[in-house]
Amino acid sequence: MFITRWFGVTSNDAERDLANEKCVIEEIVEKTLLMQKNAADQQHRSLCRGTHAKGVCARAEFEVLDVSSARDAVLGARLAKGIFAEPGVYPATVRFGNSDSKKNSDFKPDVRSLSFSVDLKRDCSTASDGNVHRQDFSLQNTKVLPINDSIAFLATMKLLTASNPVAGLWALSFRDKLRVLRTLALVQVQTHQKIKPYQLLRYGSNVPFRHGPIDVVKYSAAPMPDNPARTLQKSNPNGLQDELIRHLKEDGRMSVFEFGVQFLDADRMTYWGKQRDSGFWLENASADWKEAEAPVHTVARLTLLRNSQLPPDASEATYFDVTNNSTADSAPLGSINRARAPSEMASRKARVHTSTGPETSLAVACPLETGAEGCGKPRQLNAEVEKENDVLGEAAG
Repeated sequence: MFITRWFGVTSNDAERDLANEKCVIEEIVEKTLLMQKNAADQQHRSLCRGTHAKGVCARAEFEVLDVSSARDAVLGARLAKGIFAEPGVYPATVRFGNSDSKKNSDFKPDVRSLSFSVDLKRDCSTASDGNVHRQDFSLQNTKVLPINDSIAFLATMKLLTASNPVAGLWALSFRDKLRVLRTLALVQVQTHQKIKPYQLLRYGSNVPFRHGPIDVVKYSAAPMPDNPARTLQKSNPNGLQDELIRHLKEDGRMSVFEFGVQFLDADRMTYWGKQRDSGFWLENASADWKEAEAPVHTVARLTLLRNSQLPPDASEATYFDVTNNSTADSAPLGSINRARAPSEMASRKARVHTSTGPETSLAVACPLETGAEGCGKPRQLNAEVEKENDVLGEAAG
C-alpha cells in the first residue's frame, strides 16, 4: 500500500481531496469534449462518442431468474433487490464496441465493451421506481478499470489531449506523472488480450453500484461456452463488427451471456494481503475484487435476438447512461462514476448538437456553468436539451 499510494491508490478520504472533486470533474468535461473533437478532426468525420466511438447495436432479451431457487435463503434474499427482486423477461438494446475515441481497425489493440439498456416497462406497467423506466449497464472485457479515480482520470486526459505528448507528460505534477504511468501500464496489459469475437468475451462493470439499500456490487456478463462464432478475418478492419452482424443474420442459435453480481464483502476481500474498509473498494476502480474472495452470483441472462441489428442512424443515436437511467436500488457509486456522468452527458449533447444545428450549441455542449470560484455547478437543462434527450431515449429503448 505504501508503494501503490504513490501511484494514486487511496486509503482514506483525506487522500482523496473530495472538496476539490467538482473542479476536477469540470476540467474532465472540458478535456473529454476536446478529445472528442480532436478524434473527429483527425479522422475528418463528424463527432462520435467521446470514447467507444466504433460499435454495433442490436436487440436482446434480459431474463431475470428466480434468484432464490436452489440457494441459501439468506443469499437469495440478498440477491433479490431492485430489478432482480422478481423473475421476468425485459426487452433490451445492446451495443458492442471498441473503447478508443477513434474509429480504428477492429484488430488494433483495444478494450472491448458491452453496454445495454433494459426497458423496465411491461404490460403497460413498470417495474421501476419513480419515473425511471429503463436501467442501463456498461461493461468492458476487463476486471478492473485502469484509471483509478477522478484525479487519475484528469491527469490521463491532460496527457491524451496534449498537442505534444512529451510536453504534456512533463507538465504534469510528479504525483500525476506516477498516476498516468500506472494507468498506461494497466492499459497496455488490458488492450493486448487475445482478440476474440464480441460474443465470446467476458465483460465486467469495473466500477461499483448499489444493490438495494445496503449492499454494493459489480456486474459481470459471461458468455455461454457454446455461443456461435466463426474465425475472424484479420484482413477486414471491421472484422469484429461484421462477425457479430453475420452471427445475428445467419446462426440458428443466438449468443447468451450469464449476468451476475459480485458483492462487496470488505470482511473477506483483501488488497496486497490485507483487508480494507468499504470506502477503499468504492473509490479505487483499479483495485481487483478477487472472485476467490467475492464470488459472482448469476441472476439473469442476456440473449441476443436474431436479425435485430439496428440501422446505422438508430445505432448512432443510441446512448447509455448508468447514472440517470438507474433506480435508487442500482445507483452508481465511487469516484469514477461521479466523474463519468457529466463527461458522458457533455459528449452526448455535443454530438446531438452536431446533427441538430448550431443554434443550440451552448446548451448542448456545456453541462456546467462556472461560478465565482471557477468550480462547475449543475445548470438546469433547457427544454430543447431535454427534448433531445427524450429523442435519444426513444432510439435506445
